[in-house]
Amino acid sequence: MRLDAVLDELKASPKVWLVTGVAGFIGSNLLETLLRAGQKVTGLDNFSTGWQANLDEVKDSVAAGIWDQFSFIQGDIRNLADCYRACEGVDYVLHEAALGSVPRSIEDPIATNQSNIDGFLNMLVASRDKEVKRFVYAASSSTYGDHPDLPKREDKIGQPLSPYAVTKLVNELYARVFGNAYGMQTIGLRYFNVFGRRQDPNGPYAAVIPLWISAMMHKRAIVINGDGETSRDFCYVENVIQANLLAATATDPAAVNQIYNVALGERTTLNQLHGKLRNRLAIHDPTVEDVKPVYVPFRAGDVRHSQADISKAAELLGYAPQYDIDRGLAEALTWYWAHLR
Repeated sequence: MRLDAVLDELKASPKVWLVTGVAGFIGSNLLETLLRAGQKVTGLDNFSTGWQANLDEVKDSVAAGIWDQFSFIQGDIRNLADCYRACEGVDYVLHEAALGSVPRSIEDPIATNQSNIDGFLNMLVASRDKEVKRFVYAASSSTYGDHPDLPKREDKIGQPLSPYAVTKLVNELYARVFGNAYGMQTIGLRYFNVFGRRQDPNGPYAAVIPLWISAMMHKRAIVINGDGETSRDFCYVENVIQANLLAATATDPAAVNQIYNVALGERTTLNQLHGKLRNRLAIHDPTVEDVKPVYVPFRAGDVRHSQADISKAAELLGYAPQYDIDRGLAEALTWYWAHLR
């Protein structure tokens, strides 16, 4: 597997990494993997959607002494000075910081724009001026908008359906311009419905998997938007970690200044997802079988179906997802069962 070779190379020749949004769900998982691989990591977060508890958990999970290779900056990507400080001496940037959620962006498009466009531009400028080797950033499947084709291919997008989707499209445009105008090396990873340990189940903008897990465990009603036949390409966080490390270290010139889908390449409906979660949780608590879904109207800005073509990432990066949805759910549920009870 290509990732194993990359990890061996990094252990033999450690680098300096910046993870923005390091206290978040994806950011903290990237941090843990990098520290275990013997890397030096700087983290930047303003705790708007991340949690100190995520960093504490990483600290507890790594061997003694490894945590000393991590330096944390409590700062904001909307502040250019914080971005410059964070990029000092960095080889690779993994830019995860953003305000996610389609509903959040519809409710407050200005805040979404400030973090996802102004903050993104700040990070590009700081990375350019500090001569970072490569800038890998979290793009989004929302960029496909109303384009009807399935599976989604990187070269075919439609019109955005939310302010959040607009910001993620602008990220890709800015990255392309910085590559052309300044010779920067950038790679965008279009995430498809990432899930896994440490994903926050609370709040009005929680993602569906942690939200439903928490609801089932606490015997609250499961709310399904629409008829439940809406489908998504759910991608476990370990696959995302793999894609980030492959993107940052890719040596093929053709792989750089590109956009890649990061997903499993399969579709699961919300009704199927509900059944998978219910059946797995029922192993721990049979009364979960009594928690029935409640169907409500479709949600504004949501696309009906989503599935990725991951052949480009496979060909140019060597991406090969190791976790299907069932393996990912099994691992995630173990974490949630230990932390949410």
